[in-house]
Amino acid sequence: VMVDRVREQQTVDLQTGQPWEAVKLTAFGRDRSLFQFFLDEAHALSLEKQEATTTIYTNWGTEWRPFGSPRRRRPLHSVVLDDGIAEHISEDIAEFVGSAQWYIDRGIPYRRGYLLHGVPGCGKSSFVAAIAGEIGYDICVLNLSDAGLTDDRLSHALSAVPPQALVLLEDVDAAFVQREANDRRVGVTFSGLLNALDGVAAGEERILFMTTNHLERLDPALIRPGRVDVMHNIGPSTPSQLRRMFLKFFPAEEEHAERFVTNIGTSELSMALLQSYFMLYRDSAEQASAASAELAARLQGTKPAQQVMSELAMEFSKPST
Repeated sequence: VMVDRVREQQTVDLQTGQPWEAVKLTAFGRDRSLFQFFLDEAHALSLEKQEATTTIYTNWGTEWRPFGSPRRRRPLHSVVLDDGIAEHISEDIAEFVGSAQWYIDRGIPYRRGYLLHGVPGCGKSSFVAAIAGEIGYDICVLNLSDAGLTDDRLSHALSAVPPQALVLLEDVDAAFVQREANDRRVGVTFSGLLNALDGVAAGEERILFMTTNHLERLDPALIRPGRVDVMHNIGPSTPSQLRRMFLKFFPAEEEHAERFVTNIGTSELSMALLQSYFMLYRDSAEQASAASAELAARLQGTKPAQQVMSELAMEFSKPST
């Protein structure tokens, strides 16, 4: 078999920046089964490579395109939420995915909406990535604040989601703080968003997640049943999260985990801040639990939590004298 590989220098793939190329296979004889064998094997290898990854799509004009390279699937247990939240959403999605005929038989639109709300850094977007990996779905990210996104483009995008992909609308409050009839600050109107979610032309076979840092800013019409079916607050750490997060970094260190939870007390920490803290003391569970008393004491002051963490990091990095 002779292989001729030609790379186009004038045109490139917009996602990877690599030139387009064509591969030409030439063989003697009239039997085409050899070519089919090559194609089948290449296809199988490509699918095998994608099985353990999550592809992120963004909207380009009237189509969804992969953004960057596929990412390794994030395990669901890697995101530590309060007790029962991850399990509830995971079970709800699993039931939805397996209930297509049930929806059809009852004339109910086959789509499901989820809203995750809470302060920044507590794991909303991370959980969406993890749940997508758990069910083997890709993620279509849509930015409602994009000035080039119109009502028609939004409706088309939500109706043409790639197979086995969920939709993520992040920080939906940033696009629509309140409903105003003449508000034209963004390309998408509020009524256009509502129609795209569950209007006559709305797509089906869709799982959609919305996230917001400010639930109180969302219009009730946006989060009514039918548009949002499941809603959860992803808030600051609880004692259960503190303990499980500690044991995630230091398995089997139950005694130090209990000491850590006691020292932190009622201090409200984001999961992002906790992760930064554990990264400082990742080599010693004893140091992580002992230093938590100092962390809790500093958090009682007037300094923002992130500034406290930055100061701790600087002190930790200083060489001992």
